[in-house]
Amino acid sequence: RGAPTPKMLPPCLLRRAILTVPLVFVVVLLFMEPVRADQEAGTAIPAESRPCVDCHAFEFMQRALQDLKKTAYNLDTRTETLLLQVEKRNLCDCVAANLLN
Repeated sequence: RGAPTPKMLPPCLLRRAILTVPLVFVVVLLFMEPVRADQEAGTAIPAESRPCVDCHAFEFMQRALQDLKKTAYNLDTRTETLLLQVEKRNLCDCVAANLLN
């Protein structure tokens, strides 16, 4: 009974890993240097010279609305043209049928 059986080894290692991983994580966090707010990543554009996010969204929506208006106008024009062609064809068919009778 002196040596542990191989069946008990995996649960023991699992328990040890479950306890060790959080401990290592806490130690790493303690030794990391905190990031200060005054540290800048690259060159930053001052907030005064940047347009706000809402302005960008508004401009984007304006352009999208203009595109939709153009598309709607083009569809309306195309629909009218097709309707006129159908009416003309029906009228011509009607006149041709009357001439044959």
